[in-house]
Amino acid sequence: MKIFVDENIPMMTVKELLRLGHEVVDIRGTEKEGMADEDIWEMAQKTGCLLVTTDKGFANNRYEKHNGILIIRLKQPNRIKIHQKIMKAISLFKEKKWQGLTVIMQDTYHTVWKDKK
Repeated sequence: MKIFVDENIPMMTVKELLRLGHEVVDIRGTEKEGMADEDIWEMAQKTGCLLVTTDKGFANNRYEKHNGILIIRLKQPNRIKIHQKIMKAISLFKEKKWQGLTVIMQDTYHTVWKDKK
């Protein structure tokens, strides 16, 4: 699966996703690092990637056509907790199911939206 990770996603997660055979787009350490959310959204859509982030603002895009949005929202986040939630969410849905799917993983539950298209 093609996955675009926002800058706030732990490197351990990127490494694990790569190890599992996913294609990961990570802009850290490139000239695109620090780009605006609108540009991140556009880039994720152009590359056909599932967007993985901790930025709740991307939930506003849930009714647009997209390749999947995974948002991690924890009360006291740390890299281990974020990593665990991402890996759980990735395991819950097969690659084809992510198309148009928005998932918000929280401490004790998750919310799922499917686009209406």
